Amino acid sequence: MTILVTGGAGFIGSNFILDWFAHGTEPIVNLDKLSYAGNPENLRPLKDSPSYELVHGDVGNRKLVRSLLDKHAPRAIVHFAAESHVDRSIHGPDEFIQTNILGTFSLLEEARDWLEKNAHRRDGFRFVHISTDEVFGSLAPSAPRFTESTPYAPNSPYAASKASADHLVRSYHHTYGLPTLTVNCSNNYGPYQFPEKLIPLMILNAIANKPLPIYGEGSNVRDWLYVLDHCSAIRQVLSQGRIGETYNVGGHNQKTNLEVVNAICALLDEARPHNRIRHSTLITFVKDRPGHDKRYAMDFSKIAIQLGWAPSETFDSGLRKTVAWYLDNPEWAVRVTSGTYRQWIDKNYGNRGQA
Repeated sequence: MTILVTGGAGFIGSNFILDWFAHGTEPIVNLDKLSYAGNPENLRPLKDSPSYELVHGDVGNRKLVRSLLDKHAPRAIVHFAAESHVDRSIHGPDEFIQTNILGTFSLLEEARDWLEKNAHRRDGFRFVHISTDEVFGSLAPSAPRFTESTPYAPNSPYAASKASADHLVRSYHHTYGLPTLTVNCSNNYGPYQFPEKLIPLMILNAIANKPLPIYGEGSNVRDWLYVLDHCSAIRQVLSQGRIGETYNVGGHNQKTNLEVVNAICALLDEARPHNRIRHSTLITFVKDRPGHDKRYAMDFSKIAIQLGWAPSETFDSGLRKTVAWYLDNPEWAVRVTSGTYRQWIDKNYGNRGQA
């Protein structure tokens, strides 16, 4: 049987595919638009694998999706494809509405239609939708962690687009009986993350002795999840999750942005002492972005109790692995940060390099 993955050339998607093949050989078809953050080189180890196929296309192309369903008859769709950067959604929300909402709608419609024509496949089929903790809004400093029953309160166009997609997925299960599952994850970090996000941006800027821009006072709190722990949770949900359920996945690693950047600096001081500076001296505080959520934190007791999942990495161990990966793969960063990405950063942030 085959798995259809959408957005599998992006950060989490490519890690999921590599992790998938590390645990087995079930074929994967990867449908990816290959936008600025989709990088086929992430999956270079699978280039000659007969079990892997990359299809360049958009989830909103219903004719293409229909042809892939008919050709491969997948037992599951794992839906990563999304625009995912909050700052980009503030500067240009159109793409977020198009991809995250309308793209998810198109994929759901094609999956529903295909299962209606292939009813014998319904019992074994799963539609796994990958979402975010940002749909829940912002937590007060002393508030309990988000649970699966926390009301949605998105505060950015990105978060609103993902919340809309979540609601569509839920509705297709309850209205049409589509066998769906949703995973809401906290902030991921690890190899292959596009350097518009905090951790890779700070690593690469620090290596180059560039400023390390932090919004506001750096007091915003995130719950950090090593990407391969997230991948293992998705595999667990796909194999054992209860149809129609949502599962929160987090790392129980609440850190302020300033704590994260200082930890990166300490690791780089250790790894690159020849730079002759303390990397923390590069930290620069910049004007906060609009609607910046103060705190996220995930309660993952449901997936722990029902499916036996827990993260394997601490923040310290995961960050050490992440820093080492970027130090060992400088050519990857050079290739992905040129062209359209650099133009966008220069247009919207000037010389600050903020993301």
